[in-house]
Amino acid sequence: RDRVYHPYVQPLERELELRSSIEHDSAEDAREVQLYRLGYGQSLNDDWFAEVYLIGQQEHGSALGLEAFELEALWQLTEQGEYWADWGALFEFEKQRSSNSMEFSGALLIEKEWGRWAGTANLYALYEFGDDIDNEFETALAAQLRYRFRRSLEPALELYKGEDTFGLGPVVTGTVQLGERRKLYWEAGTIFGLTSVTADQTFRLLLEYVF
Repeated sequence: RDRVYHPYVQPLERELELRSSIEHDSAEDAREVQLYRLGYGQSLNDDWFAEVYLIGQQEHGSALGLEAFELEALWQLTEQGEYWADWGALFEFEKQRSSNSMEFSGALLIEKEWGRWAGTANLYALYEFGDDIDNEFETALAAQLRYRFRRSLEPALELYKGEDTFGLGPVVTGTVQLGERRKLYWEAGTIFGLTSVTADQTFRLLLEYVF
């Protein structure tokens, strides 16, 4: 998992998304892995948003190659502010391009606001299957604590926990209004590994052009 999702859908919204993460280890023999996602998404109605991604991967000394395809659907379950927290659900299906390996995941999205603060949690259940991997269930967590300083600048702290991942680090997000229905949403941050099997640093960048 490489971002924290919020449980909201905006009607009649479309977006182009570019997301990148660079995993870096300090050890001399460690490899550097760069992942890129290019996606197009749009709202289907007031409650559903769907997106399709091309996923590329590049390791040190190699060319960028198309690694996988992903389909994603976000379902807004409650109206914002209707209950003590806002709720949503996320469904993802990923297929590796060069092997018969697939992953299906579902996540419960929870967000709570109090004053200028907002807390978000994504609780995942994942199932990996295919001829080239062992079929198995996993769980994962992605969480964010954000200070809503201003719309264009919101500092945050993010936590990621999974079978082979445990990291924590600072992130900055913001939204720039480009017109009546056009805006640019961005995120940038560094996640520091807290275990030996997690990359020492993961640099994150996300750009969403919404129109």
